[in-house]
Amino acid sequence: MIVPAPDPREVREASLEELSRLRLPLPPPQFPLVWEPGDEIELRPTPEVEARIAVLHLIQARCFGMPPQAAMSWLLASHLLEMVTPPEFQFVTGAKGDHRSFVLHHDALFALTWVLGLTKQLDPTLPVDERLVARLPNIVEGETFRRWQARILTAPQHPADAAALLDLHYCLDWAYLEVSRAGRLLPGLVDANAIGQRRWALEWAVMLRGPYHDEPPGWEEVDLST
Repeated sequence: MIVPAPDPREVREASLEELSRLRLPLPPPQFPLVWEPGDEIELRPTPEVEARIAVLHLIQARCFGMPPQAAMSWLLASHLLEMVTPPEFQFVTGAKGDHRSFVLHHDALFALTWVLGLTKQLDPTLPVDERLVARLPNIVEGETFRRWQARILTAPQHPADAAALLDLHYCLDWAYLEVSRAGRLLPGLVDANAIGQRRWALEWAVMLRGPYHDEPPGWEEVDLST
């Protein structure tokens, strides 16, 4: 569903108000908007988001001891091999890559479950919901991707709400890094890495359409440098 994007300046004002409420520093006046007036937005198709959730969940299982053979068997049985990125494939099959970075994807996974309505809130001061695992494929018991899809009941967020949360996390990402560099206390139990991962997921899930936007990025192409 493609819809007109909300007024980016109004959304930014709300994001800055939230930063002020959390007693976080505000980005400079020239800090870019995420989209421009007149742009359109949509969420990635639900099956694509579900597949990304399942793959990230498998990566987490691999991080915490699942054997590579078992991981590959699950991917093949779930027909998800084509949804695995090259870095993820190298990690699944040979534990190659930055183990810590794959562990951090737990918060990206959490944000994607919010996009599909499987998680009720994405509070920047609260860690991942402990009930999250129950909403994900039961890989240990052999629940395949298709069986999981049939079990869950998704209720995707409205694209405008997801875009507003993306703008907030764009600002939060800047603010949390500033606070961390200054050695100050953060407002809750979530650190800058977790905020960055949640932003990563939202940057991928919210597709922006307009004259100044490229085609939506692949998972490994999401740019968090600005």
